[in-house]
Amino acid sequence: MLSELIQESLKQSVHKIVLTLGVPAIAEVNVALEQPASADHGDYSSNIAMQLARPLRKAPLAIAGLIAAELEASGSVHGLVLRTEVAGPGFINMYLDWQAWARAKGNFTLPQYAGGSKVIVEHTSVNPNKSLHIGHLRNSCIGDALVRVLRATGHTVEVHNYVDDLGNQLADTVAGLLNVPLAGAHVRFGDYCWDIYAEINKTYAQQPEMVQKRTEILLALEKGHGNIAWIGNLVAGQIVKEHVEEMRGFGIDYDLLVWESSILKEGFWASAFELLSQTEIFVQETEGKLAGCWILKQPAEDATPDTLEEHQKDKVLVRSNGILTYTAKDIAYHLWKFGLLEKNFSYSEFQSGLWTTGLSGQALPFGRADQVVNVIDYRQEYPQQMVKQALKALGFGAQADALHHVSYGVVSLSPASAAGLGIDTSSGKSSYAMSGRQGIGIKVTELVRLMEDMIESTRSDKNGLSSRLIATAAIRYYLLRFNLGTEIVFDFKQAMEISGNTGVYLMYAYARAQRVLSKAAAAGDVSDVGGVPLFPAQLEAAELALLRQLSLWQDTLYTASRELTPNTICNYAHSLASLFSNFYSACPILKGGEVSIAFRLWLTRSFTETLGEALDVLGLPKPERM
Repeated sequence: MLSELIQESLKQSVHKIVLTLGVPAIAEVNVALEQPASADHGDYSSNIAMQLARPLRKAPLAIAGLIAAELEASGSVHGLVLRTEVAGPGFINMYLDWQAWARAKGNFTLPQYAGGSKVIVEHTSVNPNKSLHIGHLRNSCIGDALVRVLRATGHTVEVHNYVDDLGNQLADTVAGLLNVPLAGAHVRFGDYCWDIYAEINKTYAQQPEMVQKRTEILLALEKGHGNIAWIGNLVAGQIVKEHVEEMRGFGIDYDLLVWESSILKEGFWASAFELLSQTEIFVQETEGKLAGCWILKQPAEDATPDTLEEHQKDKVLVRSNGILTYTAKDIAYHLWKFGLLEKNFSYSEFQSGLWTTGLSGQALPFGRADQVVNVIDYRQEYPQQMVKQALKALGFGAQADALHHVSYGVVSLSPASAAGLGIDTSSGKSSYAMSGRQGIGIKVTELVRLMEDMIESTRSDKNGLSSRLIATAAIRYYLLRFNLGTEIVFDFKQAMEISGNTGVYLMYAYARAQRVLSKAAAAGDVSDVGGVPLFPAQLEAAELALLRQLSLWQDTLYTASRELTPNTICNYAHSLASLFSNFYSACPILKGGEVSIAFRLWLTRSFTETLGEALDVLGLPKPERM
C-alpha cells in the first residue's frame, strides 16, 4: 500500500537520524502518517519530529529538517515523493509525484497484507421459525460485505449460516402450529409462521400453563425422533429454504448450513463435554437455585451483577432438566470450527452450491479455520465471551484470540415508516422497535416490495437497472453505511434518496462516468486505454482532490479488512463519488487540449475502476445506466 511504503521509508529515515546523532536507544515511537485535509499541507504529513524533540534534545524544526533531508537522499520513497517540506512547529509534509504514482499504483500491495489465511464467517443465523425482518437483514448485509472484503484482501473465506433448530423460537412456532388455530391469506409458509409465533406468545400471556408446552417440545426436538421432532424438521427446513431464497435476492450466498441438531446427533457436544470436564471451571452445582446445572464458573474479577440473568457469575451450559443452553452448543461448534475436535460432519447439498450438515452424505474439507468471524448483534456479547473463555480454559488461547465478534446495533422503524406499515404511532416516540413475539416489524419481502413500488412510480427512465435491483441495492447500502454500534432507525425515503450517502447516489455516479467513457469511445477520443497519459503540468484542484482519494483505496480496503468495518468502505465510496461529481462539474472532460482530455478520461476510467471495486465489495450493481 502507498501509505505503508511511505511510512516504512519514514521509519528508516528516523532510525538513521537517531543513529547519526549518537543518541542512546530510545523507546519505540509511533511514526504516524496522515493525509492532510488541505493539499497545501502535502499529500502525506507526519509529526514524528515533535515526538522526538524531548528524547533527542533538539528543536522539532531541526529534527524535521534532518529527517526530510534523509528521506530525499534515500530516493524520495521509490521516486513517488516529488518534494518534502518542513513546516512549523515541526511537520514533515510530502508531496507526491502523481504521474509516478499512476504508473506504479498496481504494485503497492505489501506481502504482509496478501492474506492467505482461512477465515470462517458466520452470519445471518436466524431462528428458523418465521420470515426474516429488516433487523435480520442488517446482519446478513454486514456479514456478506465482510466476506467480500476478506476475499478481496486475499483470504480464503468459508461462509456459514448456523441454524438453531433446537431453540425456544422454533419450539414456540411448533407449539403454535399444534395448539393455535389460525386462518387468513398467506403467500409463504414463513409469513404464516410469523403470525403463528405472535399468536402463541399471546396465548402464553393469557394461559401461563401453556409455557410448559415449549419445554416439552424442546425436549422432543433434542431427542430427535417422534412426531414433534419430525414436525420441527419440516418447519425449520421450509423456513430456511425461504430465508436462503430471500438472501439470494440481495446477492448473499452461503457455503454451509450448520444445523444445531447435527452438533448433538454427531456427538460434538459429547466430545466438548468430555474436554470441559477436565478443566476446573466446568462443574455441576449441587445446591442453590442452580442445583443440577452444569456451569462455567467465572473469575471473581469478571463477575457481573447477578440481577441480570444472562450475566450471572456462574454461567449455565446444561440446565438441571438436561436441556443444553445455546452457549453450550456454540462452544462445541467453535471447537469444530478451529479443527480442535476429532470429529466432522457429513455433508449433502441443500441447494446447488450450498451444503448442509447431516447424518449422511460425504466428507468435505469444511472447518479448520485460522480465524473465525461471528456477526451477531450486541446483545450476544456475553455468550461470545463465554465461548472465548471456554477455549482459553481448554488451552486454546491462540484460537480464542482469533475469534472475532462483530457486534452491531439493532434496527427500528422511523415514525413515518412505522405509520406506513399500519403501526400505531400515537405515542409520539422517535422510533418503533420490532418484536417478533408481538408480530411488529417489516418482513424483508414486504420491504423490498414497498421500495420497488416507490422507485417504479417515481423514475422516468426505466431502461436501466430494474426497480427491484435498485431497491435491494438501496436497502443493502443503507444498512451498511452506519457505524456498526449504531442503532439504525430505518426510513424508506432516506434509503432511496439520489443525493447524499446512499447506494443510489453511488450507482448514479458510476453510471454517469460510464456514459462519459462511452461517449468518448463513440467520438474516437479514447486512446492508449491501458496506459497512463501525460499529466498536465498544473493540476486543477478538483483533479488533485480526486487523485488523492483514489490513492487511498487500498489503504481503506485493508483497514476494513483488519478492523472488520464495512462502513469504512461506504464512507470512502461516498467521498469518492462526491469528489468525482465535483470534478465532473468543474472540469469539462471532453473539452480542451489533447493532453487535458486524455488525462481527464484516464482519471474518469480510474474512478470507475476504483468505485467498481468498492461496489463489488459492498455487493452493489455496477450499472451502465440507471
